[in-house]
Amino acid sequence: MVDAVSEWIPPENADARLTRLWRRRWPDCPPVAHLLRDTYRDVWVRFHSLPGSRRYPRNKAEYAVVLHRYNTVLDTLFAGDDVLLITPVWTDSADVPSAPGRHHWFTSVTDDPDPQFRVYQHVLVTRRPWRTGCADPLLREVADFTRAGVMVTDTRMRRIHHPYDGGADVLLATPEERDRLRDRHADWLSARQDGL
Repeated sequence: MVDAVSEWIPPENADARLTRLWRRRWPDCPPVAHLLRDTYRDVWVRFHSLPGSRRYPRNKAEYAVVLHRYNTVLDTLFAGDDVLLITPVWTDSADVPSAPGRHHWFTSVTDDPDPQFRVYQHVLVTRRPWRTGCADPLLREVADFTRAGVMVTDTRMRRIHHPYDGGADVLLATPEERDRLRDRHADWLSARQDGL
């Protein structure tokens, strides 16, 4: 989809305002959630969703733990603010999927000469006031690995929460802010040296 090594050149169809915001805050990385942690390690921390770093919830009680951890961090980052929910949708068509309430940011496509194997990534954005639980259906899809590449950010894109199946990568405005959040939820960190 997007080559992390080269500079991100937004497609012609990209929303210029969102692209400017992204480039102002995250200039060294395209808006691809899983690439951010390696590019911005100085402001990155990863939290695991379940005790023992287990990846997938198995029952109602474990889903409650996963959503509690996601929402606790999201509340710390965004309480009282509007957020942008950034959700990629992958299809085999260049047509942007109908998505009421979601704004199209950009579409990228795999560079495959055979149209049969082309995959289109349509990146959609929803703006909403943050409140605990407002993204729970989306977060549950992420926890079940039926949705990927999601990012939640403030409207100036200063902080990013990237939930994935098993936890969340969080990027903060400064290393000091990252350290405070990391220390507050030390029990949710990986035991690995690299933090993954």
